[in-house]
Amino acid sequence: MTLLSGLPLQPSQNYRWIIVFAGTLGLLGALGLGRFALGVMLPAMGRGLELSYGQMGLLSAANFCGYLVAVLGCGFLNAMLGARRLIFYGLTLIGCSMILISLASSLYQVIILYTLTGIGSALANVPIMGLIAVWFEPAMRGRAAGLCVMGNGFGILISGEAVPTMNQLGSGWELSWLVFGGVVLFVACICLMLVRNRPTHRKGSPLATGTKTAENGRKPGALYLSGILYFLFGLTYVIYVTFIVTSLIQDRGFTEQAAGNLWAWGGFLCVLSGPLFGYISDRIGRRNSLIIVYSLQAIAYLLAAWTGSAVSAYLSIFCFSLVAFSIPSIIAALVGDLAGPEKAATWFGFVTFVFGIGQIAGPASAGIIAEYTGSFSFSFLLAAGGVTLAALLSMQLPSKKVQVGDI
Repeated sequence: MTLLSGLPLQPSQNYRWIIVFAGTLGLLGALGLGRFALGVMLPAMGRGLELSYGQMGLLSAANFCGYLVAVLGCGFLNAMLGARRLIFYGLTLIGCSMILISLASSLYQVIILYTLTGIGSALANVPIMGLIAVWFEPAMRGRAAGLCVMGNGFGILISGEAVPTMNQLGSGWELSWLVFGGVVLFVACICLMLVRNRPTHRKGSPLATGTKTAENGRKPGALYLSGILYFLFGLTYVIYVTFIVTSLIQDRGFTEQAAGNLWAWGGFLCVLSGPLFGYISDRIGRRNSLIIVYSLQAIAYLLAAWTGSAVSAYLSIFCFSLVAFSIPSIIAALVGDLAGPEKAATWFGFVTFVFGIGQIAGPASAGIIAEYTGSFSFSFLLAAGGVTLAALLSMQLPSKKVQVGDI
């Protein structure tokens, strides 16, 4: 049996936690380093490439454009190639493009390459989250998805500590891209070895436990609403993660090292946010969990807009990081509940497409607004308004909590 076809599959009840481990590593590479490290590297890149705020926003938007385009084909590619190979190809594209960015000498070269990074991020992220519905029953999907998105927090934690240190070595932002690209390629190889498309023993797997028809696509209204909620998350959170470090330095007078350390501490909380609220969503329901999470994000963005006190910066990062990556895990579990395991990847691709539109609009508009106003305060206020709307819309979701007896 070749490496590409995989090692012998294992029983689902034992091996599904290996899937979670591989998914965590995959999201560390696809999003934690491939996307969220950019916010820490932007100040040094801005100096080295002489970028304006608007150009910084354009760079981030280019990544999301690539992500958006790729999401359109994820459902088809996942069905044709299988999650395992698609994840490997996506992570390989991310790693190679990041290494090439380290050699780039102009903004336009970085934009093209970072667009490819965005494409790879979508190709890896969508099948990883789709696997949760295949390997886990509804009553455990929230916590399983939450454990996977810990990879995002690990990426913030690692980049917040590593990037300032590598900048001090003299090679600057180029070394960061080179090192992180190499890490992503290593992760791609691990995922190739560990990921399995579905449980071998169908008995006891989510696909063969008598999942009710109500879970298999009879709630399109709630699925479309999930897309709107994910759009508002994409529109708002990306403003924060792209510009909060730059805002700490430019608007509040933090040193680059101090801002990086604060963001790294936020990354530590981000690691906990996914599994914490994934578990909470399994206990109190997806709707109630989303209301809580969006409300805390609104507080975080309001505090970020208030630049008159250093305390507000610490409280802002605390509130944001506590819930930062809970929404992807809750939305993934919600889509799995509503669409069923066989359609989960397709529907998650759809809501991620809508989410991607928000990601494109967010950083580009925030960068332009900051260009004219001289700070990011107004952009953070707009983000607070967006998540407040999301909290209100979340009240329209089905209130029923998933129970073990439902499957």
